Amino acid sequence: MDQIIEFARDNLILSGIWIALVAMLAYSFISPLLSNVKRVDNHGATLLINKSDAVLLDIRPLKDFKAGHIVGARHVKPEEVREANFTKLEKFKNTPIVVVCAMGNLAAGTASKMSKQGFTNVNVLSGGMGAWQSAGLPVEK
Repeated sequence: MDQIIEFARDNLILSGIWIALVAMLAYSFISPLLSNVKRVDNHGATLLINKSDAVLLDIRPLKDFKAGHIVGARHVKPEEVREANFTKLEKFKNTPIVVVCAMGNLAAGTASKMSKQGFTNVNVLSGGMGAWQSAGLPVEK
């Protein structure tokens, strides 16, 4: 124990970096547990669509959306997402929503913004369209 304290004292920058990394790792595990936004896989999204009439929101650029999207998905422009302008979705506040992006990373921020605006059941498709297409699930153009 004395050696650890001595090392930390002699190497403040390394010790600070180590503490920051541990804190970031802990945050990455804890923050999803505290979030109102849930992550769903392809199976979970399919169940939400078929059993709960979930609304699919595709936040990818229009070019990517037109190249292929999940059947029945609605497109939300990237500028509307940046401005958190979800007024055209007000009627879906209490409906399950699945937010889809290319790889599943950007959708979490959008879903969080929606949750803060009062949307009660917002989900993120894990892996995004990449996971959906690689599973061979239906897309339309």
